[in-house]
Amino acid sequence: MHTIPLREAIQAKRPPVQFATFLINLDRSTDRGTRMAFLLGHMGLGFERVSAIDGAKLRRPFPYFDERGYLLRHGRKPNPYEIGCYLSHVECARRLLASADEYALILEDDLNFDARFMTLVTEVLAINSQWDIVRLSTVNVGRKYQVSRLTPKHSFAISLTREKGSGAYLINRRAAEWITQRLVPMRLPYDLAFDTEYLVGLRAFFVDPPPVWQDAEPKSLIQRRVSDYKLGWRRPPTVIPYRAVIEILRFLGRSARLLSRRLMG
Repeated sequence: MHTIPLREAIQAKRPPVQFATFLINLDRSTDRGTRMAFLLGHMGLGFERVSAIDGAKLRRPFPYFDERGYLLRHGRKPNPYEIGCYLSHVECARRLLASADEYALILEDDLNFDARFMTLVTEVLAINSQWDIVRLSTVNVGRKYQVSRLTPKHSFAISLTREKGSGAYLINRRAAEWITQRLVPMRLPYDLAFDTEYLVGLRAFFVDPPPVWQDAEPKSLIQRRVSDYKLGWRRPPTVIPYRAVIEILRFLGRSARLLSRRLMG
């Protein structure tokens, strides 16, 4: 795993625009918070800690959660840890809208960074008129299709398939408005809901290869207890058709945008 040399972090170009940085961290996860503060400090990156909503403390009826919509689309029992994660990301978008900033870098607390992370953030912010969302991490390995070159080793790219994970990403205010207004109440896990931006015409891209890995230990309660909420054969028959439609729309919407960008040169 790459480490972040302090010298390289200091020598990276200054971002061309100001942006907010939000770090989502549970109050009881002090080790994770301390570790992330150390890594971000090495990069010279100031941040605002967002106290994550603790799923262990949530009780029915869950706030801002459409239980029937979640069941019909995702086919699982409500996972309070997942709900807490979702609402924590929504809170970050709300904080961006309440601020004077145009952009925000949103981070979970289980990340490792490429040494070129801040250089890549700077390059992405330099072309801020081209995007609404830029994803800097993923837990998938699907192919990304290059739109332009950011550095000799990293591309600005589009994914035509579903991508999971929401460890690190950049958004602008337009995306923040979508998250706070259209993604509430919760009807899917956050990473899956966040991956449907094409339905409302938002422009989402990847930095490829991703400069952030979402693999720090120990694993989150969402990851460790996911099997507790699966329904198996009792899953509603609506789930597979819903997923099929979403996959088709994703492929068509993002393919059209990829083709348009390549025709533009």
